Amino acid sequence: MNNRQLAFFCGLAAGFVLKGFCDLAMTPRGEPAGPPRVRTAGRHEMEDPPRDWDMVDEQGDESFPASDPPGNY
Repeated sequence: MNNRQLAFFCGLAAGFVLKGFCDLAMTPRGEPAGPPRVRTAGRHEMEDPPRDWDMVDEQGDESFPASDPPGNY
């Protein structure tokens, strides 16, 4: 292994170590690190629902994050 390859792998290892420390620093204390809560579709499931909510808003919320539009056009 030449010096250039050794420097590359040392830099790569240092990057992984730095990423691990950053992840630990960003994890709130007392809360388990896990996937975020995913809410079901609908205005009633929102923490702060908008005042104006129509059929188009409802269909967009139900189809998110899919790229296909609702089929009842």
